[in-house]
Amino acid sequence: MRWRRALALAAHRGGLLSAAGALFGGRRLTVLAYHRVADPHAAGFDTYRRNVSATPEEFARQMDYVAEHFHPVSLAQVATALEDGPRLPRRPLLVTFDDGYRDNFVAALPVLRERGIPMTVFLATDFLGGEGAFPWDVAAWCFENTSRRAADLPVVGERSWSTLQERERVLASWLEALKRLPDAVREEAVSALPGTLGVSVPPGAFQGLCLSWDEVRAMRAAGVEVGAHTERHPILTRIPADRARREVVGSRQRLEDELGIKVEAFAYPNGCRDDVDEAAVRLLDEAGYRLGFTLLPGPGRAAEASRSPLMLRRVYIHHADYAARFAAKAQGIPRLLRAAR
Repeated sequence: MRWRRALALAAHRGGLLSAAGALFGGRRLTVLAYHRVADPHAAGFDTYRRNVSATPEEFARQMDYVAEHFHPVSLAQVATALEDGPRLPRRPLLVTFDDGYRDNFVAALPVLRERGIPMTVFLATDFLGGEGAFPWDVAAWCFENTSRRAADLPVVGERSWSTLQERERVLASWLEALKRLPDAVREEAVSALPGTLGVSVPPGAFQGLCLSWDEVRAMRAAGVEVGAHTERHPILTRIPADRARREVVGSRQRLEDELGIKVEAFAYPNGCRDDVDEAAVRLLDEAGYRLGFTLLPGPGRAAEASRSPLMLRRVYIHHADYAARFAAKAQGIPRLLRAAR
């Protein structure tokens, strides 16, 4: 769709995207959802490329745009405003990161500090401080290091690939299939994958991929706000109620014990429409959380955010978001167009 990209670039360069956002979005809450800041095409990159939100250079340009066109706010400001405290400024924007990757500390935090933009991280606690890795990163490592071009994959059966692009598509479709499965079945499939692809994951393969607890403490000392993202990153609607409760409560308790803070915000794993139901929202409410963040497309209207603070919308950022596309998403143009249909 080259014409769409050309049209977006022209609108961006002409200031139309910013003008439209200013016209329609003065009192909307824009929450950007990042995961990783890294170069997915760098030599030696062998984890899940699709989980990269931006390269360091792209992230710096995006934050320059944020500083110019929005009023960056903190998690505490959002929580207070949604509970009838002081109103947020016009065009408020919150920058968030999910999961707990180390590049949040190394690559993203310096950019944000330089520009005076608050940062919030939602952490999956069981992956911090060790050599563990998220299932999608384990799977990506296996696909990256296998010499095979076909395999009888767990869950989905026979698949083949001959190019890097085809291999990435097979990996993405395999991971997508796993999301629809019960948690125990998904874990079993990931455990079986190295043998299926004829690889052995060496000790230390994922050392330094996720934050250490000392790094999380250093981020807190630098003013970064912290929320919970479960212990093991299960999709809450796919696990038993008692397990969901342990994930929601246990992750917060671990963060509070390690950091000596009160944790009142939570980001739902995956966070799409099928991943957040009334039971999940009720669970957060019963656990005492003030804010819950989804990945339902944002920005969210101020009235909507005040009415449903445990169902806040976010704008998902991906490294395929070139400058004009990032601007359009941040300004809420895609959601505005959907609403007009």
